[in-house]
Amino acid sequence: MIKYALACDHSHEFEGWFGSSGDYDDQAARGLVECPVCGSTGVRKQIMAPAIAGTKAQRAAPEPDAKMREMMMTAMSEVRREVEENFDYVGDRFAKEARDIHEGKSEERGIYGEASPKEVKALLEDGVKVAALPPAPPKKTDVN
Repeated sequence: MIKYALACDHSHEFEGWFGSSGDYDDQAARGLVECPVCGSTGVRKQIMAPAIAGTKAQRAAPEPDAKMREMMMTAMSEVRREVEENFDYVGDRFAKEARDIHEGKSEERGIYGEASPKEVKALLEDGVKVAALPPAPPKKTDVN
């Protein structure tokens, strides 16, 4: 495993773990690495000393504490549930509706939906506050 410090084209910083440097390169080239804040796939590695787990030269990086991981998953699920229960789902009209709310053309309210990375980038550049919704937990049938 290898950990990279990453940043998107909106300067959001985050970390990502990959099976190898080749895995990162492959996933990034296919647009599968995205910013957890804005959803942009314009992600690049930052300068750092990579942390590599499982090599003989270094001790393996500690696994995240199971309790902490469970707490984080629970918090993300609660955020998603709160949004789904209390915000208006606007589907693929998200970018237009968010802009209309920002400009006062539509009533102010919480919304969620889908937007492309390009649409998210344009909204952020125009000062519209948006954030990526935490992913839905995997279905039990999708887990090994």
